[in-house]
Amino acid sequence: MNDHLHDEESFTSQKIDWNVWKKILVFMKPLKKYAIFAIIFMILLATTDVVYPLISKFAIDDIIRPNMNGADADLSKLAVFIALYIGFMIIQAVSVFMFILFAGKIQTELAYNIRKEAFHHLQELPFSYYDRTRVGWIMARMTSDSRNLSELFSWGLIDLTWGFALMIILVVVMFIINWLLALVVIVLVPVMALVSIFFRKYILKAHRQIRKINSKITGAYNEGITGAMTTKTLVLEDNNYNDFDDLTGDMRVRSIRAAMIQGLYFPTMLFLITLGVALVYVVGGNLVFQLTISVGTLYLFISYVWQFFEPVNELAMLYANFQQAQASAERIVSLIETEADISDSPEVIEKYGTLFDYKLENFEEIIGDVKFDNVSFKYNIGEQVLTDFKLDVRAGQSIALVGHTGAGKTTIVNLICRFYEPTNGKILIDGKDYKNRSMGWLHSNLGYVLQDPHLFSGNVMENIRYGKLTATDDECVAAAKAVEAHEFIMKFEKGYDTECGEGGSRLSVGQKQLISFARAILSDPKILVLDEATSSVDTETEQVIQVAINKLLEGRTSFIVAHRLSTIVHSDRILVLDKGKVIEEGTHRELIKKSGAYHKLYTNQYSEEMLELSIR
Repeated sequence: MNDHLHDEESFTSQKIDWNVWKKILVFMKPLKKYAIFAIIFMILLATTDVVYPLISKFAIDDIIRPNMNGADADLSKLAVFIALYIGFMIIQAVSVFMFILFAGKIQTELAYNIRKEAFHHLQELPFSYYDRTRVGWIMARMTSDSRNLSELFSWGLIDLTWGFALMIILVVVMFIINWLLALVVIVLVPVMALVSIFFRKYILKAHRQIRKINSKITGAYNEGITGAMTTKTLVLEDNNYNDFDDLTGDMRVRSIRAAMIQGLYFPTMLFLITLGVALVYVVGGNLVFQLTISVGTLYLFISYVWQFFEPVNELAMLYANFQQAQASAERIVSLIETEADISDSPEVIEKYGTLFDYKLENFEEIIGDVKFDNVSFKYNIGEQVLTDFKLDVRAGQSIALVGHTGAGKTTIVNLICRFYEPTNGKILIDGKDYKNRSMGWLHSNLGYVLQDPHLFSGNVMENIRYGKLTATDDECVAAAKAVEAHEFIMKFEKGYDTECGEGGSRLSVGQKQLISFARAILSDPKILVLDEATSSVDTETEQVIQVAINKLLEGRTSFIVAHRLSTIVHSDRILVLDKGKVIEEGTHRELIKKSGAYHKLYTNQYSEEMLELSIR
């Protein structure tokens, strides 16, 4: 359950795991009263379904037949028939309204409870979880799986209650009226149930296969559209079309097969019901001729044969849906029960509080000293990244990390941020192992600016204020001015009220970057991490951002993962990494004079003229 490398195929068990369902049922506890009321009204509805044929029997035996025999019409009985019919119609209408009301409440509240618990737990999980769990997997748990379970427990509960109640009441009433005809009807019920379960099993299997293929087709659509340029340049149109044609052809064949199975199911059930009606006619007809039962009673039992079909069908369908929802239940429980591989100890929580309930009064002031003390680190999957890594950084220093892809730069800053923890060794902040302080304490003193910064839906002012939710508008504007963002913001038609769009889609990369800097400077972090903060912008925008970076670094301990080496020439220390080890260290001037690995990296990017300018 705790394997984060989730895959849809991992949850396709046919067997029902009752332990999983017990955990899901916990979410139904607050909705107990809604469930009870829904069950009561469904039993009432099932009762009215049984009573209607009895009213018709009364009309045949006590109103229609006497008139056919030449007797005077008894209008009082006709009035009773009308009153009963209208009365039970009202009861049925009220029951339907009430069960829809309570089932709707259960569906909505249950989905809300599951999603709230899952989202709450997602906030507690560390970055390492998101780093190895697909976003699509998480989104599907929060949307389709929670919806499937809420529908099963709401409308499934309704169908289950109604089906069992109707069948039990039908059996009781039939045995009271005539035990022989009751046995004739009931003997078909197990056969109908077995046929329904048999067909539902194969229908479910067929639709599962269709859904899997449909997922592949959706993926092919996505790749075909997003990768259109690559397809054109590599001349892969024909190849892509053939692959897509194979997928859709397979889906067509399986869909036809599923439709055939579905098409065989209803005629088979109809045949069994017709067979039951024929048996009732044979046995009941003889009883009518023998004057043992009335014509109304014969009509009643024929009606009950047809009524047995729907609950049997509904219960078989519910059983199939229950099997299908097993995977959804497993996935939801898997998400909620995922244990965080990085968490605060009980002692730390006691002192500093949780992520949802900080004890701010116990948060110590951070100075900004950072020390790697023989730190080793290895990801769950992959080679050793760091081995006995040592680094001592004084408060206020700017440390640049450079090197080829895979050298360990991002790993180091992720360890500083405690997105991951060392597998061996310690990371000390202000001389104390950061595991002995809370993640909330660290993250509240940390600023992290990514290569492609994320902006939330909302306007510019709101996105800056995320750095400090209690900040005033004036403080947000001051932060924007400090990083050279105010000027371009005021050029927008709505200024700070301009909507950023999802993920900042309405802004350029440079504009998003500057707003993220304003957000970072507003939070006033003591430790700042810049991860490739200028690699996605043009040279002109880079110069503006560099000014903002210089202001952002003032008085803060900073770690800069650099792709463009021109942005780190003024760093206090530059570490050149290779396979998790520091192979060179010094200032820009010192490293250029060494003519080693850093000199080679720099000259690969810039001309000799730029090299001369950078060391003047």
